Amino acid sequence: MATRDQQAFPNFKQTLDVEQQITSVEIENKDFDYSQRAQWLRAAVLGATDGLVSTASLMMGIGAVKEDVKAMILAGFAGLVAGACSMAIGEFVSVYSQLDIELAQIKRKRNVGESDQEIDKEGLPNPLQAALASALAFSVGAMVPLLSAAFIREHKVRLGVVVCAASLALMVFGGLSAVLGKAQLKRSCLRVLIGGWLAMASTYGLTRLVGHELQ
Repeated sequence: MATRDQQAFPNFKQTLDVEQQITSVEIENKDFDYSQRAQWLRAAVLGATDGLVSTASLMMGIGAVKEDVKAMILAGFAGLVAGACSMAIGEFVSVYSQLDIELAQIKRKRNVGESDQEIDKEGLPNPLQAALASALAFSVGAMVPLLSAAFIREHKVRLGVVVCAASLALMVFGGLSAVLGKAQLKRSCLRVLIGGWLAMASTYGLTRLVGHELQ
């Protein structure tokens, strides 16, 4: 016999079950979206870090032998363009190779009689999108040392500002990498920061040494 509550609310249990199913689907979708966003964000952070370190190191190398701000800015801009193009082409070729492999796998599945409904085509990589994202991320990172040095005439001050701006940005990028990769924040920041310092110091020192030898 039905209880008084069941008689009063005959559809309560069904409604509750439906709401729980909807909530569970929403949570799954959120987890999936977060995972996809995390992959793209992590790749963007790595690309920006690469652009920052390579461009700042190049500018420090030029600054080791030339005090002219124009030479330093032109070198940094050339590094930005060359690096962004290199990143885009490399990413395009890499992702296109992955796409060819996955398309070949889809073709093999069709040959063994699998229907189109059983083949997931939505997850296929996009080479053009990956190339543009890599180039953009590299450019964003490279703009940090370029903008920091653009309006400073004093040579030593300009070098110091480039190092400080690059160091601050490296700590930010290292923190983002730690959050996205669920790693320790302090260790990640120090790792990226020390790596950037080594790259800038090595480029500065070696370029200065070679510059003196050539004079």
